[in-house]
Amino acid sequence: MTRRRWSGLALALAIAALSATAAAQWGRLPEGPWVPPRFRTTAPQDGAFTHCKMMYRSVRREANGMGWATDYPYAAINLLTRVKELTKTRVSMGPEGEPNYWVVRASDPEIFDCPFTMATDVGTAAFDEAEAANLRAYLLKGGFLWVDDFWGTRAWDQWAGEMRKVLPEHQIVDVPADHPIRTSMFTVKTLPQVTSINFWRRSGGNTSERGPDSPVANFRMIADSHGRIMVLMTHNTDIGDAWEREGEDHEFFLQFSPEGYAVGINAVLYTLTH
Repeated sequence: MTRRRWSGLALALAIAALSATAAAQWGRLPEGPWVPPRFRTTAPQDGAFTHCKMMYRSVRREANGMGWATDYPYAAINLLTRVKELTKTRVSMGPEGEPNYWVVRASDPEIFDCPFTMATDVGTAAFDEAEAANLRAYLLKGGFLWVDDFWGTRAWDQWAGEMRKVLPEHQIVDVPADHPIRTSMFTVKTLPQVTSINFWRRSGGNTSERGPDSPVANFRMIADSHGRIMVLMTHNTDIGDAWEREGEDHEFFLQFSPEGYAVGINAVLYTLTH
């Protein structure tokens, strides 16, 4: 990012983090209380932007992972808060002043109401035929899925295999250097490798959670026939922790949150304009 844009984002986030600290501290998973899934009962009537978190079935375990609930729900809450503060995007708000967010399954009809869906720890995920078919329809009809926080070769192979079920005729490729998702608002030349705050503390600042099996962060995608990203993949990085844990450690915030929010806000704006 340019010096001016970087400084402006960092300053805005540093100020905003003061008001988000209390909310972010409740997100200390897995040590903190487990938050039950929040399914949508009625559609919001404001027509504004919201966030959906995909629930899935795990068929294997990954170190430090919590399956679908990884980074839930505070990563979404904090991302939507920053989108509301740093852009002109109208964010759907609940009656208590908190951004609206929902949990959906790949097979749920409600997924077609989701403008922006995220899934985490997807190296443990598996879809049955009905889930794969419904997810395929969602993506081909204009849906957007971002998968984050899965590390190493085994997790990648598991996820790539599931994507062959969902979109068998589409290829996984690296996000090109000149792709508009890199410049929707901020310039993201290199995807940052963000580690979980717990690993960062234990390792003394290391960012590769799988050592030599996760040397760099991978920025990949599956696009439709028009070039629109249907599935965005941030592998060997935990962008969501840059949002979820923003108020817990000042040094962690400075090292990871500005770059993490740059990626997140770019992705939101990309989905709204493509």
